[in-house]
Amino acid sequence: MTLVDRHGLPRYWANVWALLSLSDLAELTRLRKLHHVERLYLYAEELLGAGALDDALADLDEVRLGNLLEGWFISIRNQPRLTASDQERWRTGLEFVVAVSTWLGQGMPHGDRLSQLDARWQRLHLLYSQLQIQRQHRVKILRSLPAAVVEALYELLDPSSDTNPFKGLRTRWRVFTAFVLMLHQGLRRGELLLLTADAVKSGFDARQQRTRYWLNVGERRRGDEDPRHSRPGIKTAASIRQIPVSELTANLVQSYVDNYRGRPNHPYLLNAQTNTPLSTESLTKLFAQASAALPPHVLAELEDRTGKTSVTPHDFRHTCAVVRLNQLLTQGDAMDEALQKLRTFFGWSRTSDMPAYYARAVFEDRLAAVWNNVFDDRVAVLRALPPGARDAGAAR
Repeated sequence: MTLVDRHGLPRYWANVWALLSLSDLAELTRLRKLHHVERLYLYAEELLGAGALDDALADLDEVRLGNLLEGWFISIRNQPRLTASDQERWRTGLEFVVAVSTWLGQGMPHGDRLSQLDARWQRLHLLYSQLQIQRQHRVKILRSLPAAVVEALYELLDPSSDTNPFKGLRTRWRVFTAFVLMLHQGLRRGELLLLTADAVKSGFDARQQRTRYWLNVGERRRGDEDPRHSRPGIKTAASIRQIPVSELTANLVQSYVDNYRGRPNHPYLLNAQTNTPLSTESLTKLFAQASAALPPHVLAELEDRTGKTSVTPHDFRHTCAVVRLNQLLTQGDAMDEALQKLRTFFGWSRTSDMPAYYARAVFEDRLAAVWNNVFDDRVAVLRALPPGARDAGAAR
């Protein structure tokens, strides 16, 4: 991805910044950040002419850069309706200017000039980092799905269910496989859509004298083409991980691959009706359709408990995190140790605050009626497997 001006020429410092600072981020995250920086470039050109921002950065012109940042902040702040995206745009533009200025300052010969610039850029960062496009009034609260909603989804999305809202058997199995992987493995939407048909691995554990299963969550494999317009990606480097999978879930995925995925010309696990990889938009729509088919009393409880009227793919990740943490605490792990285990399982970095949010959510959990202590041995998953798949799983 490259930013270019209206003449097709690369925006120099934006592309340097992208190579040095954004290379570890997911493709969609990089694209979003570059889009925000492009808005700053366009504002600078409108105010000072073509190439204004790159020239100001190359000259380390504190006054010009300060004026650009102040004017850009005011232009964003004066919009009639502000969103979280506006705040992200402002923060990304400031991050870009400070990062490039710092690199350029460090590359200058040592002396009084360098020390003065260092002090100025520290002041620039301290001054403008205090500006907020929109104050956050809401406390971030993460809640698992209510027990009634999870129970209803298991019954509704069972491929053999008479109330299943999807007509085709292939579609039913596609949705049910996605549902189980997100709920039991806590996968993000992008992680799920990047899984390949052979993502679930197995091997014999000599110490435990049994076959163990695991799931490789990672980036797109080199050489694999992805025709999707909105290509899914891994969020951060910490998201690349290997997580355990129960035998039932492994057999479910294998049954889908063998009997209902088809034989498409792409390696991705979830295959759409058109024999192309399932897209992020389609996945969201499938669960919106499933939500609409839930009984009215279940939808009412969903709204009462979470304030939502529809279930999204990310809700399953929240629910999985609450259940997993509750399991770890129940088996005797200390909270700190349990949270560290969650970081590995869910792909959070060491500095992420997400585990702390789930520590609060676990005490609001009402899922005991749905799962016993063995979360992965959900009977509904076993019931959904055709007889042949059960026998194959037992043989393996």
